[in-house]
Amino acid sequence: EVQLVESGGGLVQAGGSLRLSCTISGFSFVDLGYAIAWFRQAPGKEREGVSCISGSDDRTYVEDSVNGRFAISSDIAANTVYLQMNSLKPEDTAVYTCAAGPDYGLGCPLAMDGLDSWGKGILVTVSS
Repeated sequence: EVQLVESGGGLVQAGGSLRLSCTISGFSFVDLGYAIAWFRQAPGKEREGVSCISGSDDRTYVEDSVNGRFAISSDIAANTVYLQMNSLKPEDTAVYTCAAGPDYGLGCPLAMDGLDSWGKGILVTVSS
């Protein structure tokens, strides 16, 4: 069974940075055809995709609204995917969740909506 555990969330002031970690068990990055993604859901809003990595960390996707501020990366040895978040804004306040699953050859970002293993989520609060 694939399990994902997020860490690194918390409270930060606007303009600050956080790095979220998603540590995955029951899964190895050596497996082909998998995608790992970050999602977020802010109060009163739909859950949205934020970033995705597929195959290796040289194939990544970052949603337009955070592109230039957020970056996704991976540490294969640690079975961990990171989301580096810089220049944080109050609008970034949300529960951030990582997810993983087969990409069915679609890669990122098309595979994001079909991922079938989800973490619990972690709260990021950005104060003004």
